[in-house]
Amino acid sequence: MYKVSLLDKLSFLLVIIGALNWGLIGLFNFNLVHTLFGFIPLLTRVVYILVGLAGVNLIRFLYCLKKK
Repeated sequence: MYKVSLLDKLSFLLVIIGALNWGLIGLFNFNLVHTLFGFIPLLTRVVYILVGLAGVNLIRFLYCLKKK
């Protein structure tokens, strides 16, 4: 059985944050990430990059689960 690592747990958290942000954008045209970190544009960009990398990691995670 595949052991869930800290990186996998962090990836789940980041993907959930990203999904909630997209839900807020779709429903209310409110970007939570930009609201929280918009005063530092580089930080906003880093958050988006981390959410994307977390998504890629979860694809790997699902592949490992299917493989076993």
